[in-house]
Amino acid sequence: MVGWFSKLIVATTVRMPRWFVRWVSRRYVAGASLDEAVAVMKRLTNEGACFTIDVLGEEISSMDEATFFLEEYIRVMNAIQEHGFDANLSIKPTAFGLLIDPEAGMKNIRKLVQMAAKEDMFVRLDMEDHRVTTQTIDVVLALHSEGLTNVGTVLQGRLFRTLADIDALETALGPAADYRICKGIYLEPEDISFTGYRDIVDATNAAIDRMFAAGAYVGVASHDLPVIDHTLSALSSYKMGPGIDDPRPNAGPQRHHKGPGYEFQLLLGVRGPLRRRLLNEGHRTRVYIPYGEKWYEYSIRRLKENPTIGTQVAKAFLMPWTNRP
Repeated sequence: MVGWFSKLIVATTVRMPRWFVRWVSRRYVAGASLDEAVAVMKRLTNEGACFTIDVLGEEISSMDEATFFLEEYIRVMNAIQEHGFDANLSIKPTAFGLLIDPEAGMKNIRKLVQMAAKEDMFVRLDMEDHRVTTQTIDVVLALHSEGLTNVGTVLQGRLFRTLADIDALETALGPAADYRICKGIYLEPEDISFTGYRDIVDATNAAIDRMFAAGAYVGVASHDLPVIDHTLSALSSYKMGPGIDDPRPNAGPQRHHKGPGYEFQLLLGVRGPLRRRLLNEGHRTRVYIPYGEKWYEYSIRRLKENPTIGTQVAKAFLMPWTNRP
């Protein structure tokens, strides 16, 4: 159960003026513009980080908005090429119109993935709440069937269905399956998901094990030490690690701008010391870079949907030296 202090922090923050929310979120959001995101990536590139870039926005109300996101991601691709960033794209399927007009939304996503393929760039379909889990997976399967293999999805460890989804994707895609696995930010209903911290961690670790066993590429997106430690133990058991070609007999060839079968992924501004520790140990570490005019809505949504973030906000405010970005 979320502690009362964390709930209090969230309840207070969402009622504060916009400037205060901006002050809190500047640690976790690169800014409102692409130029601001580029500046952040230039700084972190010097530390050896690579990136996945997310233009903030989802649940659009018209296909005109979907056109904006398609065009903005094209600008992102151009910026990646111009500055030579080691980066890929993270997109929200609903921002491309998947819920408004599935056919047009699929057309938009396909166009972006095709353009990215020409530049040897990977596209990650972010996983939104359970309403679009099946549709998001179906988009990945459809694109792979068309020969567009530079795309993968996110799966949320907390959902009961996740292990079955991994098995289905393994059957359909084999070693071409490429995941980001996370606990999941959305507080899903208890009839379809785990709700207790330990149960969610255990379920996420079980998903990581299943992915490694399937020969898939595994992007572990977590700041939780029990998940990180479990992953490191799993890597050891498979004799995988920094500078080692993926030894799993069922693994596919290593992709450009990818690790040897795995990588660690962390949110911008969260547990920087952990990220640097993993990087110093030789592991590929990818930083999730969100930016966009919807920074305020994104910040408030994350706070409301997962009040445990309140403790991170309080820690960043009261003890900033413990969590340097």
